[in-house]
Formats: sequence, structure tokens, C-alpha cells
Amino acid sequence: MRRALATIDRAALAHNLARVRALAPGRRVYAAVKADGYGHGAATVAHALADADGFAVSSLDEALQLRWAGIDRPVLMLSQMLDATVCAQAAEQGFEIVLFHDAQLDALAAYRGPPVTVWIKLDSGMHRLGFACERAGEIAARVDTCPQASHGGWLTHLACADDARSPLTRRQLAAFEAAIVGRAGQRSIANSAGVLDWPESHADTVRPGIMLYGSSPLLARSAADCDLRPAMTLSAPLIARQTVAAGEPIGYGAISRTPESMPVGVIGIGYGDGYPRHAPPGTPVLLDGVRVPLIGRVSMDMITVDLRAAPAARVGDRATLWGEDLPADEIAAAAGTIAYELFCRLTPRVAFEIV
Repeated sequence: MRRALATIDRAALAHNLARVRALAPGRRVYAAVKADGYGHGAATVAHALADADGFAVSSLDEALQLRWAGIDRPVLMLSQMLDATVCAQAAEQGFEIVLFHDAQLDALAAYRGPPVTVWIKLDSGMHRLGFACERAGEIAARVDTCPQASHGGWLTHLACADDARSPLTRRQLAAFEAAIVGRAGQRSIANSAGVLDWPESHADTVRPGIMLYGSSPLLARSAADCDLRPAMTLSAPLIARQTVAAGEPIGYGAISRTPESMPVGVIGIGYGDGYPRHAPPGTPVLLDGVRVPLIGRVSMDMITVDLRAAPAARVGDRATLWGEDLPADEIAAAAGTIAYELFCRLTPRVAFEIV
């Protein structure tokens, strides 16, 4: 019997892309599949999202993986440093490069190979990657002096779009627009939160990420509120159960004690599989169609749960750790993290099944 199993739902991925299309009609969609498709498998995700206009990744290595998997759409490399080899491979493979630092401009100026498409990233207020907005004209002029460079467009990234009350998003939008007004090229601003809550950020091309995987990036609305479907269901088997007397400790550190004589189950998954070690007692697990709470400390290979709400659960039954009917966002909140990290931290011990 398989222990930890991640089931990837291609229909859910397609549904979530359709939501992007409905929310941002007429815009090009570059689906973010970096970090191995947010832990879902980049090739699997890209094939399921074949209707996307392009894909966004972090690096050349990630871009090449898509080509080797037979993905022929444009691929945008968001944070790849440049040298002659990278430029040549990007040109050969049809990859698009994001420029965000002067060192990249120097490498582009020295490049003498086939033409390559570049986007200019402006720092509109996040202060992570990008050229200062007041340098937009200067950077565009430098790109124009590179005969091997084809200017694809302009982009920026929103820092606080998850919070509809934050004034920073409007300041970023205004700064970006002022910097590029009258300049040629596509515009790209919106991440998932922008797609969902900031229609003024949709511009020409949107770059959704986490919403494609069925998780909400918003502080005030859940994935279900946004009509998003979970693309991953993580499950594992109940490998043991026993009745434990009242007042007995459970697991390492004895951080939990049984309030009464009660059935306790052991599920075959732990932090060695990527389940969050800091998930506290009370974190829900779905078993036998009902929620049962985690008790005790998460171990490398196992977690323990209170089976009083699922007395009929039997050894061999599969528990859902997150996914259908148990949102990853809820588990992440309980563990003090975000769904992005849950997805990306699954280890090679977890088997994958594509449906």
C-alpha cells in the first residue's frame, strides 16, 4: 500500500485557468509554474494548462524542463542572471528574459548570437527586483542599442495585493503607469491576487500562480469564495489504532494527553514527507468522511489523531491531509505558514498520481 500520495487533478487546474480567463478577459495569461509547478510537477501542470498563452519560471533550468517535456509555448524567465550561454539558449529555445539589473544589461550588450526577447522589470515599490521607475527611459534606450534584443514589454510585481485595504497597490500601479506612459511594449502587472481583486492591474498580460493550484492568495476570501478548486489532494493511510486510557501522554514531548479513554490513530505521514512539523494539536485531518484533530507532535514518519469523531475508521483507510474538502490554506494557517510552502516542501517520499 502506498503511504503518502499526492493526487494531481488536471481538471481542477483547467478549471482554475478558466477562472483567470473569466476574471481577466482578453488578457494574455502566462501561468507561473516555477518551483516544479508549485510542487505539483511542472510538466504535468503545463500540459494541463495547455491553453495558457505562455508560462513563467524562475530560471533557465526550469525553462528547459518544460521544453524537454514537449511544451512549446513562450516561457518567461523571471529571475535568471545572464551570460552569453544563457542568452544563446534563450534565443534557441524561444525563452523570454526578464531584465532587472545592470549586470544583465552588460551581458546582453556583449551578446552576439541570435535575437532574444527581453522584458524590463521596474521596481514600483516592492524593492526586491527591478530597475527604479525613474530609469525606465534610460533602460529602454540601453536595450534599444542591443541589436540582438527584441523588447517584449514591461512588468512589475505587486507586494500587497492580497490585502484590499493596503494603499501600496494603488501607489505601485500609479508609479508603474507614470514610468511607462507612451512607451511601446506589453504591460504585465497582475499576480494571482491582482487577477482576483485588482482589475486595474490586469494590463495586457497576467501572471497567475497560486490561484491556478486552487489556493487563495487573499487575506479576506477563501479559495471556495473565489471558485477555485484544489489541484492537489495529499493523503496517507491509517497504519494503526489503539484505545489509550485517560490522562496518558501522546508522542514526543508528551505535549498532549488523552482527556478520557479514547481511540487514537496513527497516520503514515510526517515531516519526512513534507507535512509541516509545526502543525499544532487540533490541526484537522479528514478521515472516514469527518474531521479529526491532530494530537501530539508531528514525527518524521507519523502523526497521531483523535479518532473519537471517526470510531469506524479502520487500519488501511486513507486520510486526507489537505485537498478536496480540506483546504491547504486552512492547514497552512494552523501551521503558521502558507499553502505555497506546503506544496513546495513535499519530499521525494511522496508518490504522485495524475488524474
